[in-house]
Amino acid sequence: MASKSDPLRLELSCSSENDMTGSSRSLRSSRVAEEPKKRAEAGEPFQSALSYFSRVKAGTPWKGNDVLERHLAAVERVALSQGLPPEAVSILLEFSLSLRMGGTVSTRVLKFLVPASTVPQEAVIRGISWLCVDKMPMSMQVLFIRWVLTMFDLIDSKDKLRAIYGFIFSFLTQETMCPYICHLLYLLTRRENIRPYRVRKLLELQGKMGLQPFLLHLLSLYKIFCPDLVILSVPSRMKSGFRNHNSTWKSALAAVQRSSRSKLWSDLQLSPGVHKRPTARKRKLNGSISIPPVSSTVHSSSSSSRPLSSSRVFPLEQLRTFPQLLENLHQIELPAQMGSMLGSSLALHFLDCMRDSCAFLRLNYWLGSTLHEEFLFRKDTVVQDAPEVIQFLDTLISVQHFLQEGFTATELFLYKFLRVWDGSLLRPQVLGLLSDIPVVPCSRIKLLLFEPLTQLFFTSSLFFKCSVIECLNSMLQKWLTWHSVYAFEDELDISVTSQTPLNMTLSGLMDSVMALVQFVGRISTIGLQLEQYHPLLLNFTLDFYETVSDMFLKYDMPLVVLPPVGVFYPALLATEPVSMDKLCHIMYRYRTNLISAKSQEQNAKKPIEISRKTYCQFNHYVVSMVNCLWNSKAFQASTGLEVGTDVLSRSRVPEHWARFSLIHHPAFLAYAVDFHQNCWPEKMTMDLGSIKGKYWEWFVEFLFCQDLHGLKEFVQSSLNRRTSAQGSKLNSNRSQEDVVAS
Repeated sequence: MASKSDPLRLELSCSSENDMTGSSRSLRSSRVAEEPKKRAEAGEPFQSALSYFSRVKAGTPWKGNDVLERHLAAVERVALSQGLPPEAVSILLEFSLSLRMGGTVSTRVLKFLVPASTVPQEAVIRGISWLCVDKMPMSMQVLFIRWVLTMFDLIDSKDKLRAIYGFIFSFLTQETMCPYICHLLYLLTRRENIRPYRVRKLLELQGKMGLQPFLLHLLSLYKIFCPDLVILSVPSRMKSGFRNHNSTWKSALAAVQRSSRSKLWSDLQLSPGVHKRPTARKRKLNGSISIPPVSSTVHSSSSSSRPLSSSRVFPLEQLRTFPQLLENLHQIELPAQMGSMLGSSLALHFLDCMRDSCAFLRLNYWLGSTLHEEFLFRKDTVVQDAPEVIQFLDTLISVQHFLQEGFTATELFLYKFLRVWDGSLLRPQVLGLLSDIPVVPCSRIKLLLFEPLTQLFFTSSLFFKCSVIECLNSMLQKWLTWHSVYAFEDELDISVTSQTPLNMTLSGLMDSVMALVQFVGRISTIGLQLEQYHPLLLNFTLDFYETVSDMFLKYDMPLVVLPPVGVFYPALLATEPVSMDKLCHIMYRYRTNLISAKSQEQNAKKPIEISRKTYCQFNHYVVSMVNCLWNSKAFQASTGLEVGTDVLSRSRVPEHWARFSLIHHPAFLAYAVDFHQNCWPEKMTMDLGSIKGKYWEWFVEFLFCQDLHGLKEFVQSSLNRRTSAQGSKLNSNRSQEDVVAS
C-alpha cells in the first residue's frame, strides 16, 4: 500500500511546488508594480509637512507633539540634502516669523531654511513686516536679518525691497540690529536713496557709538554716491567687508550645491561682506586678484523666466550684442560689484555712455580697495607677480585705453606705490598705468612723481631708463591730447579730465607740461652720461623730443621747449644714422613750429609769446649742425660747437674740423664708402675727399634715397644749396632770426 501511495505523494509534492512557484512570481510582479508608487509616496511626507505648517494655528503646543516632530524632521531632511523650493521657503518663513508655536520651533525652522534655487521677494517683504510685531524677540529679528544677508543674492528681485529702504533704515536706532541693518542697507543703497537727513542720522549714530566699521562702510558708500553730502574722511586702512556670522547657512548651501551640482550659488560671493572675515591684513597665499563675473542685482534665473520687455530693469549679464545695448540703454541696471564691468566690452560701452558720475565713483572705490589690498597691504611679493595679477593689470590698462582716461583710484594708488616700488616688480604694467595719469598740478608734480622716479631712474638698469623715458613720452602725448580735445576755442580754461573735479587754467597746464619736459631733459642728460651715450637710450630720448617739437602745431599748445645741450650734441655726434636722422627731423619740426608761432604773433591771431632766447637757442643749434655736416667747420670758433685747440691737438686727428661732415660723419661713413665704391669701382684706395662738386650733390641725393627722410627735411628747409667746387654753403650774412623765418 505504501508503494501505491508513493506516486500520489509525489504528485502532491509536485503540485505544491508548482503552486509555490506561481505565488512567488505573483508577489515579485506586485512588488515591481508597487515600486513607482512607493517612489511617488516618498515625497508625501514633505508635502504633508508643508501643508501642516501652512495650516497650523497659533498656540498649538509643541512639547510632546509627535506630529510636529515628524514634519520638522521631514522638512529638515529635504532642506539640508536638496534645498527647499521657493514656495516651501515662503511657507516656512511665514510659519517661523509668525511664532505660531513659540520661539524655539521658529528658530529651528529658520536655521535649516536653505533654498534650492531662489528666494521669493514677497516672502522677504512679508518677513520684514513681522519685525514690527512686538512679540518677536530681538534674537529672532537678528537671526532673520542674518538669513536675509546670506540669501541676498538668491532673492529673485529687489525692486520692492528698495522701495521700503526708508522703513529698513528706521531699524538703525536699535543698537543690537544696527550692524546687520547697515550691511543690508549697504547692499540695497542707490544714489536716489541718499538723503541729507539719513546722512545726519548716520553721523549722529557715529557720535553715539564711535567709529564702528559698519557705520563707516555705509557712510563711505554714501560718500561715493554723493560726496557733497558726506563731509567725512574715511580711514584708508579700514577693514574690508562686514563681519560674517553666516557660516552655518553657507556650509549648508555649499552642501546643497555639491549634491545638486547647481551653479546658482556661484554668484553669492559677489556681494560685499559674505566672504570670510579677513584677519588683520593677512591674505591667503593662494589668493589672487581677479575681475569678478558680470552679475546684476537682478537675479538671472528670475529675469530669464519672464520676458525682457516686461521687466523693469535689464540684467547686465544678459547683454550679448551692441544693438541689444542700444535698445535697453535706459533699462540696464549697474552690477552689484562694479569691478565686473572691467571684463566686458559691452559693459564698458555702457559705462562710457553714462552721464551719471556715481558709476565711476563706485568703480574707483572698488578699484582703489583692490589695488591697495593687493600691493600696498600685502607682503608676499611672489603672489604679487603671479600671472593672475599681470592679467588683471593688463586688463586695467586696456580699459583705460578704451575709455581714453585713467581712473582716479589708479592715480592715487600709483603715487603711494612709487614710494615703495623696486622698479622691477610688474614693470611694464606699472609704467603702463603711470602713463595714463591725468595732468598733475605743477605745485605737486615734483613730490608725487619726479622724486620717486628720479631715485629709481639713476639706480636702475639701462632698459629701465629707456622704459621710464618711453612712459613719460606716452604721458606727455596724452596730456597734450587731452588739452587739444578739452580746450575751448574762445577761452583758455580747460577741464583736465571728464571724471575729476580738477579744473586747470591753460597757464597751469603749460607749467605742468614745462616741468615734465624739463624733468626729462635733466634725467636724460645725466642718464646718457651714466650709460656712456648708449644708442638705445639716446633713441628713446629723441622720441620724447619728437613729441615736444610738435606741441604747437599738432596739439595747439602755445609752448616751444628745445632739448638741452646734453641731449642735442650727443645726438649730433652719434655714430648711428637713426639717431642723426631723427635729430634732423626734430630740428625741422622745431623750425616749422617756430615759423608758425612767429607768423601768428605778427598777425596778432593769438596772444602767443615765444621768448627771443628760444629763437636764439634754435638758431645756435642749426648753425652747429650746418657747420658740422655741410661746411666742414666743426669745433672752430663762432661755429656753435667750440673745443679748445689744445684738446684738439692732443687728439692727433688730422683735419679734425672735417671729421663730422656728411662724408666723414660716423653715422654716414658707411654710406660714403658705398657711394665711393659705386662711383669709382676701379680705384684701389679709398679717398673720400674726392666726393666734392657734383659728386657731393650726388652723394646728398644718395643719402636721401636711403630712407633718411629727416636729413632730407632738414637740408631742404634750412640750407640754401648751390653747386660749386667747394660744395653747397649757408649764406652767413643772414641774421639769426632770419634763419628761422626764411
